[in-house]
Order: sequence, then structure tokens, then C-alpha cells
Amino acid sequence: MLKHIDPILSPDLLQVLREMGHGDEIAIVDANFPAYSQGPRVVRLDGVDATQALDAVLSLMPLDDFTPEACWRMQVVGAPDQEQPIFAEFGEIVTRREGAKFRLASLERYAFYTKAAQCYAVVATAERRLYGNIILKKGVVGPK
Repeated sequence: MLKHIDPILSPDLLQVLREMGHGDEIAIVDANFPAYSQGPRVVRLDGVDATQALDAVLSLMPLDDFTPEACWRMQVVGAPDQEQPIFAEFGEIVTRREGAKFRLASLERYAFYTKAAQCYAVVATAERRLYGNIILKKGVVGPK
């Protein structure tokens, strides 16, 4: 165990977060998402839901504020404007961790799959709520 690091962040996930550079993206996905067929490295967080994983990742990783969008969720198929309860939870976590300047953008299902396939890694969670998927773009940590 380490101090001040969320214990759900596995050694594999910590390594991925450390390896990622500015502009790299990471997907945190639900239990229904086809994580292994996307192509990038998969890190499993069995027993962890997507909101827990998002909160833990954002406890260490900054979002990219050099671009207009730095986090995306999947749209509901056939109802792109429909809100799912998990979307509000994602937004609250992003705002709490990174500030109100970041809004949760949305992508059509297959556009989300395409973007996930280009991510540095995919974090496969045990999330059972539908549409519990989010992609994050890594930012920078400035000098102290």
C-alpha cells in the first residue's frame, strides 16, 4: 500500500498512467464494452464501477486544458440527447476533480468505439449501468 493513492489503482494502471504523455487518452469502460477487441492495452479493475475508477484516475491524472474537449461519454443509441444517471455522476466527478471548465462531451456509439480503439489503454471495470463509458485526454502538470 502507498499513502495518498487510491487502493483501487492497481500496479498495472499506475504504470499506464505514468507512461501516458500529454494528449494521450484513456478509456474507462463498463462490463458490456468490448474492451479486448478494441486493440489498446486492457487493464482490468474487477469489482470496481466506472465512477470509482474515474474518481481514482482523476485523483492523479490532469485533464488536457489545451483543447476544447478532454472527456467524452457514449451517447444513448437511438436517443443521443437522452441523459443516463451515470452521465451526471461522471460530470460531477470531473468538475470536483478538475473544475467546471471541463464539460462532458458525447460521441455516437461507433464514434466512441473508434476513439477508444485509438486510446493508450482501456480500463475494463465491473460497471453494470448501461453507457458507463468515458474517455479522458491527459493534460500536463506544470512546474512547482
